Amino acid sequence: MNIHAGRMQTATETALTEIYVAKMGALPGNPDVAAARDLAVDALKTLGLPTRRVESWHYTDLRSLLRAIPAGSEGQSEPVKPLVKGASVLTVEEGNATGGNSGAGVTVTRIAAKLEDGSFSTALVARGTDDAIGQINTALVSDGYHLDIADGTELVSPIEVQFSADQDSHTRLAIKAGKGAKATIIERHTGGDAFVSAVTHLTIDDGAEITLIVDQERGAGAVHLGQLNAWVGKDAKLIVFVMNSGGKLVRQEVHVAVKGEGSDFRLRGINLVGGESHIDVTMTLTHEVPNTTSTEVIRNVVTGRGHGVFQGQIKVFPGAQKTDAKMACNTLLLSDEGEFSTKPELEIFADDVACGHGATVREVEQQHLFYLMARGIPETVARGLLVKAFVAEIIEELENEALVEALETRLADWLESNG
Repeated sequence: MNIHAGRMQTATETALTEIYVAKMGALPGNPDVAAARDLAVDALKTLGLPTRRVESWHYTDLRSLLRAIPAGSEGQSEPVKPLVKGASVLTVEEGNATGGNSGAGVTVTRIAAKLEDGSFSTALVARGTDDAIGQINTALVSDGYHLDIADGTELVSPIEVQFSADQDSHTRLAIKAGKGAKATIIERHTGGDAFVSAVTHLTIDDGAEITLIVDQERGAGAVHLGQLNAWVGKDAKLIVFVMNSGGKLVRQEVHVAVKGEGSDFRLRGINLVGGESHIDVTMTLTHEVPNTTSTEVIRNVVTGRGHGVFQGQIKVFPGAQKTDAKMACNTLLLSDEGEFSTKPELEIFADDVACGHGATVREVEQQHLFYLMARGIPETVARGLLVKAFVAEIIEELENEALVEALETRLADWLESNG
């Protein structure tokens, strides 16, 4: 008789199940939601956390890197000042939506309410067997917001949704932009050394223009698992700007489906990787119809023993002719012990397209450094100016001057602390 040993769970995998069991009685949801949670937990038990053998997690071996769930800290996290003065602010503290202002033309519903009535159950379906973030979040999600932006609404000021947590927190943000709507949404993650998952759904109807800022500035010991799922309609425009400047272990996924002709998608990303942090941005993009465009530009700065990752996959469907897609990842290594891994992919199943990708990894240009020092600028200051110029170039693409100033201030603060 052969005896097959079951797969041994790590301490972290066991802890995730224990967290679910401890919380399940208090988590909102009707029977459909409860069933989705159970399926997610069963998948985590059966498959475990992904290792480097899972292609999409090759550079972020979550099973090895997530050795323990951060304990968090005592007390209640507090909201921070909005990045842009005058922004409408909605807050989620320790996984619970606490309200705020949203502006005219926007209907706001708590995710907890949509879990209770079951209307959010269809959003709790995993993307696939490698969707560890979706599975963890589905099992433990407690609250968040659903924003419904009415057709034709043009928001003058941004909406900032603040997710602050000093303890484990699992939230969702869902945004539906109606036809012709225009808005800037800031998804901001702050707090201490907590274990956090955050999943965002963004549906953009025909002719709408949405800018989404994903700003992650959590504590130096935090684990942040983020995921964005977006669907872009006809003649619509989506700009996603991701800035990572905190966290010990960070994985931010961006999954975009371009579904309407004449649409345009732009991803701009800044990863500031210092100390011994591990920051991973993974993107998948599908061009599913003809006559669409996309550009992705990622800038990375690595210091200390930090390890950064960018994986970008662009897939052009059969029949999606006249697709114009470009992707670039550029990295500055400021330490001999720092690392950055990049993996661009193109899968093209149409013959009349213009697609390309490129990646560079380099140190600060010595000739430029010498030029500044020769004019009396100290070396540390000169190096900081060159690094800032390298990153700030894509911040300045944003049209909101106040937002540009706020993000450049954040960049300067990080460089001062990690220079």
